[in-house]
Amino acid sequence: MTDRPAEDLDYLSFVDYAIGKTKAELPDTDPVAMRLGLTLHRLAGALVYDWESTVHRPRGLSWGGFRVLFVLWLAGPLESRHAARLAGMSRAAVSALVKTLERDGLVTRTQVPRDRRAVQLALTEAGRGTVTDAYQAHNARERAWAASLTPSEQTVLIGLLEKLTTSPAAAAAQRLS
Repeated sequence: MTDRPAEDLDYLSFVDYAIGKTKAELPDTDPVAMRLGLTLHRLAGALVYDWESTVHRPRGLSWGGFRVLFVLWLAGPLESRHAARLAGMSRAAVSALVKTLERDGLVTRTQVPRDRRAVQLALTEAGRGTVTDAYQAHNARERAWAASLTPSEQTVLIGLLEKLTTSPAAAAAQRLS
């Protein structure tokens, strides 16, 4: 697989190529773990690209902006640090996104009385309408992706992904952030 010119590769065939080349350079490489990591990364990237390009950008949202709105819709109002944790983002990223969301009339920021440094975020009515509209379209894309698997395959995959996200390696990565 490594004798193919790189120009002839596509997004998916690059995985086989990368594994072959890496194994040749570093024989102790675990090709199964590498394939798992590359495949998950590429799938996540493809999902985000699809959702952002077909659902969120046409509605004037970024992927990050949608994530903040989604968290506030379901769990808000929240202090910005809690919104960041639930959205899987840094506080700085949420702060930057909220400036745009507030400018667009989708989110409000108010100072938390007990801690003048903290800010509480809440959806406006326009924000609520935006996120519910966006999520309906988002879920349609989720269904389209999930349709490639049978219901039992979906259940097995969810279980395996949840096992990875609760693994010791995942817990160690969360401690670092």
